[in-house]
Amino acid sequence: MSQPHVVVIGGGIAGLAAAAFLSGADGGGARASVTLLESSGRLGGKLRTGEVGGVRVDLGAESVLARRPEAVALARAVGLADALQPPNPVKAAIWTRAALRPLPGGQVMGVPGDLDALAAAGVLSPEGLARAHREGEAPAVGEDVAIGAYVAARLGREVVDRLVEPLLGGVYAGHADEISLRAAVPQLLALARSGAPLVEGVHELATRPQNTAGPVFQGLDGGIGTLPEAVAAACREAGADLRTGSPVDELRRTPEGWRVVVGGESLHADAVVLAVPAPEAARLLRTDAPGAAADLAAVEYAGMALVTMAFRRADLPEPPAGSGFLVPPVDGRSIKASTFSSNKWGWLERAAPDTFVLRTSLGRHREEQALELPDEELVARSLADLAEAVGLDARPYDTTVTRWRAGLPQYPVGHLDRVARIREHTGRLGALALCGAAYDGVGIPACIASARRAVDELSTPGAAAAPTEGTMSA
Repeated sequence: MSQPHVVVIGGGIAGLAAAAFLSGADGGGARASVTLLESSGRLGGKLRTGEVGGVRVDLGAESVLARRPEAVALARAVGLADALQPPNPVKAAIWTRAALRPLPGGQVMGVPGDLDALAAAGVLSPEGLARAHREGEAPAVGEDVAIGAYVAARLGREVVDRLVEPLLGGVYAGHADEISLRAAVPQLLALARSGAPLVEGVHELATRPQNTAGPVFQGLDGGIGTLPEAVAAACREAGADLRTGSPVDELRRTPEGWRVVVGGESLHADAVVLAVPAPEAARLLRTDAPGAAADLAAVEYAGMALVTMAFRRADLPEPPAGSGFLVPPVDGRSIKASTFSSNKWGWLERAAPDTFVLRTSLGRHREEQALELPDEELVARSLADLAEAVGLDARPYDTTVTRWRAGLPQYPVGHLDRVARIREHTGRLGALALCGAAYDGVGIPACIASARRAVDELSTPGAAAAPTEGTMSA
């Protein structure tokens, strides 16, 4: 019996991971012949490297959450085991209340579990700290609640504004008063439903052995953008056909499987993995799954700009210390965060010892005006904030601005119910699975886990509504 042909639409890390799992590039054995179609001219999605000042750096995501196994396992499977490395042991800060203040330890996504550490950090005003000590009664929590509303009721508004907002912003570029507790921080949902003391519960979560052993994050020598390159190379070696510059014009269910129309060519697929942003998935499914398409079209995205700057160390009498800082939106600054990349990553320091690389981010959900500003204005605003925050008065010798339009899907209250409806609708079609940041989490490990789920769904008996020779369920 011949292997089924699976078309993966989308060449970001989720699509590449799906292609690896299907083709056996991860070492798990081939399940199908694979054609991957990517509309742009490059693979990797939000994982991308580029050269700034003669130094190759990440221009998108720069690390993976190491306490989830999926990304580290895939990196090892495609030959990057020796390239994995944790960030240097340098501390992050929060720029708030006119000073850089240490990021308090013992917190979970900004929700404090150690009020002594919170007090020592000085992030909150005396009034805000006193309110956090007077933990309020738990509001009734049903299936879901916005993180901001819940934490504000328990610990006060200032905890949300100066801790939760900047931490969430680094992940979702969204708003705490809209983001779902169930989707974004599910480990806190049980606490919310139980009504147990929040600070005590967070402390217990933060001090569990699995949350204290080993590095929280991992990077790759040469940048996280080398991961999709390695996955793509492994997929090609395993026989997968990876095509860039191949936007899909039409996707239609047929009695034999699926018809995928790309550039005037019609491809037959026994099964399809959709690994594209929600709006594109909505366009492709509007004929065969209008219910799913409607929910997909309702998923909102945030855009942001990354400004990467290269300085000559000789121009910096005292380079900025630490790994960087977060900025609460309530403080009214232009930038939302800054990462001191040369301090954070040993590989970068070794590759360019005479250069100091840092980057800033600007923009968040429904506040994407920064993306329309010219590059020089984004650089100027970043430098102005850096001068005030850390006293940086040198000029970079090279800069690059990377705009990630519609870069991060938002997870508002009810998001997981929406995802369940989408999968219910698409499940009726058979031989179709979806994966990516819009469904199961926005981080790299979550996207890879989403790809594994999609492949496993195709491999489950009965997954194909119209099984043919070589069906995935064989």
